[in-house]
Amino acid sequence: MHLIDNLQYANWSEKIFRQMREGGVDAVHVTIAYHEMFRETVANFEQWNRWFERYPDLICQARTGDDVRAAKRDGRTAIIFGFQNPSPIEDDIGLVEICHTLGARFMQLSYNNQSLLATGCYEAEDPGITRMGKQVIKEMNRVGLVVDMSHSADRSTLEAIEISERPIAITHANPAFWHPALRNKSDTVLKELAASGGMLGFSFYPHHLKDKTDCTLESFCEMVAKTAELVGATQIGLGSDLCQDQPDSVVEWMRVGRWSKEIDYGEGSASDAGFPPMPSWFQDNRDFGNIAAGLRAVGFSAEETAGVMGENWLRFYDRSFGKIT
Repeated sequence: MHLIDNLQYANWSEKIFRQMREGGVDAVHVTIAYHEMFRETVANFEQWNRWFERYPDLICQARTGDDVRAAKRDGRTAIIFGFQNPSPIEDDIGLVEICHTLGARFMQLSYNNQSLLATGCYEAEDPGITRMGKQVIKEMNRVGLVVDMSHSADRSTLEAIEISERPIAITHANPAFWHPALRNKSDTVLKELAASGGMLGFSFYPHHLKDKTDCTLESFCEMVAKTAELVGATQIGLGSDLCQDQPDSVVEWMRVGRWSKEIDYGEGSASDAGFPPMPSWFQDNRDFGNIAAGLRAVGFSAEETAGVMGENWLRFYDRSFGKIT
């Protein structure tokens, strides 16, 4: 079984890289841009190159599913890059291919707000995918950069599913039937996503969990089981949204970027503006075994559990990361 977490934004360190190895994590999709423009994003690629050079026994870059398999054989964790905002391509469609060449494999079309491409889930109105968005989706499809709609509003998400000629992903969100957070997804979105061959990654971020930090493992796994009943067990995986060891100032960067002078508290409040404590059953990368055990306890077979824990994402990587020739 390959263990894959399809979204983290940790404060990266040797400690965390070693915890990944202790937890048997074979691949992690790492956010390397929130609001960064192209040149700033390149600096983040540069930082990761230094980590790859410094910790070659722990981590390596992955551009394909086979790279993930090779990393597992070598006892390393494969790192896959992604953007939570289209800001790295600025207003230049040519940068889509450049970013893919550098190693990006996922890009959200919006992060909570309206972007040049699509509408975020915090906007009052959702006019859908923009003219530029349609062209960028076409180019993303061509080069093998996956469309991610985790922070996007419903109409934009449904239109992205329809427009995209390759399956899209919602890398880190949960179903709204379980917890009605703004970013969690409706049954309609989940059904259309699965029908098109797309993937949903379940988030452990407390603001997206029923009962937040106090969410139980049983509740979470029952939600996964109900989602599997709705869309099937082959289109779901994990996208923990783990932000381990990040200072609260990073939450401000995530939510505010450079677009506002005021603090945006997101789905929290002024009293919990920072990172909320993670649930007891998932503190860091060493705890994925709790998820696997919880899935078995609510009735998932060994094969289905392996799928949710990573095999479903690995098949998606195989289909999604290469260019269309």
